[in-house]
Amino acid sequence: MPTILRIGGFRFYFYSHEPNEPAHIHIDKGCATAKIWLHNLSIASSVGYRSHELRTIQRMVSDHRTVLQEAWDAYFM
Repeated sequence: MPTILRIGGFRFYFYSHEPNEPAHIHIDKGCATAKIWLHNLSIASSVGYRSHELRTIQRMVSDHRTVLQEAWDAYFM
């Protein structure tokens, strides 16, 4: 599971066994985890994050979307 970014205690990564799903990123911090679709920044799933933390995560994914998408494409295509 390649880690793409680490920002402010958040780890952004994807699982290598999910190539058939649309491009997305997993984000963990402590015991909390979330999955964000890259095409529209929507939250696919979330456990343990508060709503303000999810908004922060969505902003970070938006800010780094190009890097995250390029990493996904390089790994799965």
